[in-house]
Amino acid sequence: MARSFKIELPKLPSYLEKANFQDIFYEEEPYLSNCIISNTVITEEVVERLVLSKVIFKNVRFIDVSFRKIDLTDVIFENCDLSNSSFSEGIIHRVKFENCKLLGLDLTVANLGNVSFENCIANLCDFSETRFKHVIFDNSSLQGANYYECLLSKVIFYQSDINDVDFSQTSLKGIDISTCKFERLNVTLESLKGCEVSSEQAVGFASLLGLKVKS
Repeated sequence: MARSFKIELPKLPSYLEKANFQDIFYEEEPYLSNCIISNTVITEEVVERLVLSKVIFKNVRFIDVSFRKIDLTDVIFENCDLSNSSFSEGIIHRVKFENCKLLGLDLTVANLGNVSFENCIANLCDFSETRFKHVIFDNSSLQGANYYECLLSKVIFYQSDINDVDFSQTSLKGIDISTCKFERLNVTLESLKGCEVSSEQAVGFASLLGLKVKS
């Protein structure tokens, strides 16, 4: 994948202790760091202002969890199911989601920096009012995702399914969606100014202007 910028990858030590989610350390704020959690199910956990640093989640299923105002730094989610979980108002920095199921994940009003979504199913994710800086969506399904009133700075959508995505009130200036597939988008002409599209996509967008393109 050609990138016009580089993102910082999660910085993790070569060795991580095995841990359970219940090992959270509580002082001023709930905290978990320098560990790997794998092959388990985390159910009905509601923790506000959870801090996770240098943690790998591998083959973990999250059910009915809410981590509002979560602080994630140097974290990897690999083969995890975070469907319908809530990370709203979270600060997410140097985080990688790889081969994850993220259906309906709530990331509203969050701040994402140096984050990658690779081979993920992220249909119906809610990113409304979220700030993105150095973020990559790579070979992922984002059908019906909500990007209402987002700020996109150095964001790549590469070979992803963005059908029926809502970009209302979000500027796509400098955003390249030319390798993505979709039949329709919820987007205004004002939002499309400066967006990079393929020639085939341009024909479709021309219909928004009432134009008829001759071959």
